[in-house]
Amino acid sequence: MAEFGAHLTSATAEDDKPTYFEVLAQEGLMSAIRPAMNYAFRVLAEQNPARYGWMSRFSNEIYLAIDLVLQQHFLTTTTASFSENFYGMKRVPNTCSSAPQVASPSGLPRREHLKSLLLLVIVPYLKIKLDALFERWKQEWLDGVGISQSERNTLKEVSRVYLAIYPYIHMGWEGAHLSYQLAYLFNKSRFHSPLIQLAGVRLQHLTREDMLEQMKPLESPFTQNASISERVKVFSKWLLGAVAIGVSNGLSVAVFFLQFLEWWYANESHRSAIALTALPVPDPPKKFKVESLPADSSICPLCFRKRTNDTAISTSGYVFCYPCIYMYVKSHKCCPITRYPTETEQLVKLYPPIS
Repeated sequence: MAEFGAHLTSATAEDDKPTYFEVLAQEGLMSAIRPAMNYAFRVLAEQNPARYGWMSRFSNEIYLAIDLVLQQHFLTTTTASFSENFYGMKRVPNTCSSAPQVASPSGLPRREHLKSLLLLVIVPYLKIKLDALFERWKQEWLDGVGISQSERNTLKEVSRVYLAIYPYIHMGWEGAHLSYQLAYLFNKSRFHSPLIQLAGVRLQHLTREDMLEQMKPLESPFTQNASISERVKVFSKWLLGAVAIGVSNGLSVAVFFLQFLEWWYANESHRSAIALTALPVPDPPKKFKVESLPADSSICPLCFRKRTNDTAISTSGYVFCYPCIYMYVKSHKCCPITRYPTETEQLVKLYPPIS
């Protein structure tokens, strides 16, 4: 707690504003947790697909549920998100008055609480889904892979409009965050993010009273002299708080390993390429003879038509049409010529030079 001592004795309203590096650190904490958790789900799914495969498919939804419980608890008890509280910050209602605002012990006002919860949990989840939808439409629908011709005709106009507009929406999203951060860095704004301003709050350091309040243990529901319905309500609230504190303590203990997990996750593709070169050289094709391949090198070995969207397999070097090889590798997980294990990530599109 020593890092909080500098501002506890003589803090003004302006001095109580967190530094630029503090707000970046708390944002980086949550951005590191999601990919680390998704990577853990994927490892479990690869180890036992029958039992844990659903965790990889619904990793974003699982994270959404955990994040919702966690943020709801911390907004109610500490008037801050998990990461903000971890770095000694809290949210206070943003008013036009210059007097310092103190959050009530029961939490933020209801309106600011609901807006904070929405912008902390739901908006990032929707953004991730929109990004995934953009990538899926870009890779599959525009290339005609993975959907029927009727679906392609129906969704053609929708996908075209979405793929044309969404890059500008994404650029505006990132540009707005960058603008707010620069304004916050040069003391031109009290908000480091547009989501903070939309929530109607601003960040302040925790005070000594806030820290003492947070150190109080949870009140047990079994000591309440009340009716059964009130006991159930108190027990539900106590259980939710206990789960949130358990998750919080677990994340606090593991926070020092998050950067390592993030590095591990970010360098996965590089490690896969290194591991690929360490594999033994495959045996010559047994089921396919070289003579059975098309004599014309511009013909796809799968559809025996002139290739479109030339795509090579990095595991064998053979070149196919992108729709043909994508569907084949997605279904069979191997090269159709050498039978060498192959994933869709190992497909490399070839772009001929413009004549």
